Amino acid sequence: MITSLHSPHVEAVKALLGSRGVKERRERGQFVVEGPTNVTAALNSKKVNVECIYYTQGNLERLGSFSHSNLIEVSEPVMKAMTDTVTPQGILAIAKLEERSLADIAKLSSGRFAYFWQIQDPGNAGTVIRAADAFGFDAVIFSDNSVDVYSPKVIRSTAGSIFQIEVIDEVSTTELQSWADERGIAIFATKSDGEIQLKDAATSAARKASIWVFGNEARGLPSEVERELNAKTVSIPMTGKAESLNLATAASVVMYAVSNTDK
Repeated sequence: MITSLHSPHVEAVKALLGSRGVKERRERGQFVVEGPTNVTAALNSKKVNVECIYYTQGNLERLGSFSHSNLIEVSEPVMKAMTDTVTPQGILAIAKLEERSLADIAKLSSGRFAYFWQIQDPGNAGTVIRAADAFGFDAVIFSDNSVDVYSPKVIRSTAGSIFQIEVIDEVSTTELQSWADERGIAIFATKSDGEIQLKDAATSAARKASIWVFGNEARGLPSEVERELNAKTVSIPMTGKAESLNLATAASVVMYAVSNTDK
């Protein structure tokens, strides 16, 4: 059992979480997975390789039945030092970061995709990944200058969905538009004054591949980005008194509508 707070294991994990975490994760090709739900999802996924698992006494059985050769027991203080949560869940894994690109989802080019332009909030990023997984989308794509999807906060908030759906990051609008154009994929962008209502847009996209674009939490989707993507704009009808929906809610509503439109 590791009991020293000065153990190299502690320092290695903390480096992946600290202020230089993004750079450290990219350079080392590793990221942290916290909690039994996420670690179990990672172990059961074919998309990720779990390199080692740290656990405190009595918590390993929370992962259910599994097989792994690198299990490391640590004390409660060590586990607390290894996480960035107030109340650690007693299970933490280090997984290999596999860089993904649009080329990796070429075989899915007849499907449904969600694209997020410069999304910044980790909780929002995790929520939209979870929603896309729940509503049967094929992949979630993030633009450059977005939040790091491998940050612990994003991973936690996906509740395991990041290991069950294709997630691509660092995709520019130019790259996305070119990829879509080559494959005849229609692009729709949500906007408060969009030219097409959501139900009609979902119906028109029901029998073909589509990309659904969502803008930044504060700025939305700038008109120049909309034009660059050559996107059709879509509005979400609201019958109540709320002026708008936040990003994660709007994306969930759109993905639900798209997934529930008959092909």
